[in-house]
Amino acid sequence: MQIYVSSSSGRQVTPFWKEKYEKEAKKYWDLFYKRHKNKFFKDRHYLDKEWGRYFEKGKKLVVLEAGCGAGNTIFPLVSTYPDIYIHACDFSPRAIDLVKAHDSFRDDQINAFVCDLTLEDLNDLIPSSSVDIVTMIFVLSAVAPEKMPVVLQNIRKVLKPNGHILIRDYAFGDLAQERLTIKEQQISENFFVRGDGTRAYYFSEDFLTNLFKESGFHVKEVSICNKEVENRSKDLVMKRRWIQAVFSLNFENNAGFARKSELERFDLINSLKDRTIDTELDVSESIVKMFDPDPSMNEIKIIKPGSYSFRIRGLAREYQHTCQSTGLMLWESALLLCNLISENPSIVAGKTVLELGSGSAGICSMISVQFAEFVVSTDGDSEALKLLQDNIASNLEQNLVQKMAIRKLLWGDKQDLDAIKELDCYKGGFEVIIGTDVSYSPEAISPLFFTAKELILKESNGGSKPALILCHIQRRVHEDSIVLAATELGFGLRDRWVHGMSLNDGVISSWFASGSSSWNDFQNTPLTILYFEL
Repeated sequence: MQIYVSSSSGRQVTPFWKEKYEKEAKKYWDLFYKRHKNKFFKDRHYLDKEWGRYFEKGKKLVVLEAGCGAGNTIFPLVSTYPDIYIHACDFSPRAIDLVKAHDSFRDDQINAFVCDLTLEDLNDLIPSSSVDIVTMIFVLSAVAPEKMPVVLQNIRKVLKPNGHILIRDYAFGDLAQERLTIKEQQISENFFVRGDGTRAYYFSEDFLTNLFKESGFHVKEVSICNKEVENRSKDLVMKRRWIQAVFSLNFENNAGFARKSELERFDLINSLKDRTIDTELDVSESIVKMFDPDPSMNEIKIIKPGSYSFRIRGLAREYQHTCQSTGLMLWESALLLCNLISENPSIVAGKTVLELGSGSAGICSMISVQFAEFVVSTDGDSEALKLLQDNIASNLEQNLVQKMAIRKLLWGDKQDLDAIKELDCYKGGFEVIIGTDVSYSPEAISPLFFTAKELILKESNGGSKPALILCHIQRRVHEDSIVLAATELGFGLRDRWVHGMSLNDGVISSWFASGSSSWNDFQNTPLTILYFEL
């Protein structure tokens, strides 16, 4: 059974990851600013040319920059309009730190603070109806569509009755959207996740106009802008699209606009469409890289189970969230089981061991081979297996490498199963089979236990009975369904450990010896260990 996602399936990200992106949105943007600091976006000096008529030199306007980032809008504004006062908020603490560390920052002119506009009330930080202009530059797109009205209502509280919102953001049909669609990084309609876990929505004119109208705003301007970005060295022309609009709370001045017939109103909107602007914009090649990353497999992570130390080369963590192969990720469950085996060698000592879904790191296999008779490390993903081969070769002495075999194994595949059985170490089955985070998909559970039953030793060799040990983070696959599938294929659950439960007198509890570092390191991770025997 093929359980790896096909690149042509066109499916959206799973509900688990969709929820994770939403819950940890602040973390992903914080990591973005940790990595790029203030070097990624260009300062937006084009604002005066585009929206200068809404500012007035010498006038003490109050501006709110919603989603200020590293200050690429703030500092060009204060340079051009030195009499304005700016409230600058972002939900990334690192972004606010970058603003305050800028050479041009003055706390008597810029009020920079951390705020999540989807959760926190702006009225607690800014007086009601005190802001003349709100700028939202490539900000609203980072918010889940269902929460955009919450953001607008929050901003509406602090905007003066005749105030304006100036917005520029990503437009439907942009090159980056096309690339994300191909890479299966869609969360919902027109809403995508980038390789680093940050998100972007692509606006149509109708969606943006209706969104603001339903929140009590009036349309003053809206247009789709186009620009071709050329990379001569790569002979590449990138077509970028963004949307630019101005909305107002000024009922009097917008009365004429509101009284226009629907046909006249759309004529006005369409007259502003499809402008080609040559000003310096946040649509450069660096932005394309943000949406279409080429993730490196050269990040080194140091793993130290017990007295051992492994240098694991793999996919950088920020790209793991959109990676199609789970085998390229290093899961917490593997770290826990790796540490437990290092502290309790008797789990695998002198036995033949099979690891299912070892992934590219293979840390459970590499720690097991220190004590086991022989270890077979398997995965169904060819890219993960290539990287696994490199990691094993660079971390183990030759005498240990000779006690290992690396094989492709799609669960339930007869040809792959037969190839495993032909290994000299097989001898009727493996005494210990381990798997970390291999029960994440409901469709994979039955093939998993079928494969385990085919390859586990059917009789004891005089010591402990052959065992199947699974460790996983608690997810949407309920434990009852895992145990039921195991029972149907002849496995009995002999012991279990769940994060937070009191240790008993079972097999697993004996692994958590007094003072075990494994227990201390993973107390805050919702892990489960299941111990099966035939």
